[in-house]
Amino acid sequence: MTLTDRLRPYRVLLASRARAQMQYRTSFVTDILGTVGVGLAEFAEVWIIFHNVDVLGGLDFTSAMLVFALSNLAFSLADMFVGHLDQLPRYIRAGQVDAFYVRPLPLLAQLMTSDLSLRRIGRLGVALVVLTVALTRADMDWSVATVALIVLTVVSGTAIFSALFTAAGGLQFFLVDGAEFTNAFTYGGSYAAQQSQQVFPDPLRIFWTFVVPTAFVAYIPAVAILDLPGDHLAPHWLAWCTPLAALLAWGIAGLCWRLGTRHYQGAGG
Repeated sequence: MTLTDRLRPYRVLLASRARAQMQYRTSFVTDILGTVGVGLAEFAEVWIIFHNVDVLGGLDFTSAMLVFALSNLAFSLADMFVGHLDQLPRYIRAGQVDAFYVRPLPLLAQLMTSDLSLRRIGRLGVALVVLTVALTRADMDWSVATVALIVLTVVSGTAIFSALFTAAGGLQFFLVDGAEFTNAFTYGGSYAAQQSQQVFPDPLRIFWTFVVPTAFVAYIPAVAILDLPGDHLAPHWLAWCTPLAALLAWGIAGLCWRLGTRHYQGAGG
């Protein structure tokens, strides 16, 4: 069986989810406008802060825009495709996970393709606009390495947030109703990724860099892209280690998922 044949069931599932969401156009457009509002509200926070100060944590407004855009772009993409893993307790209580187990497909792949949150396009659009404006305003030297680092950052950042959602899903097999606890690392990590890491004390910076590596999503690459002064926790060369951070995050996520699925004994229904 070729790779195309193996991926066909997932393509069919995702296509059906997309058609189902777009069938009710008014509701679909309303959902998108709602996520646009979320993105604008988050950006308004950045604008208000820099309307009152010129520099915060070593970043000016343009630099903060780039950090905001990179983090929101990665989070929106991850949330669109795997963000629904934080709904795993609802799937467990409804007995849907048991139904996934009897199908001849990997459980994680089925859960990932069980939903496609196209409404996240609104927040994604805000991030793309802010990214374009930030790169246009920034005083930077464009090169092949700069473009490669931007692309690498978006791909790796999306992988990091996807790993956080997957790890959170694996922990739900133990916690069941612990979504608020895992949200501290998924949505909390998203908020931390939007900030200059210099505003945090060193213990928190170490946590968000080497334990839950959200600093690699935006701040560390932005420092390198804009050639800003680095520090002892964010040297420029560290930006190229973002794929390694993503691999580490997925290693931990895979472990959490494996332990969770081995612990699961069924819904009992």
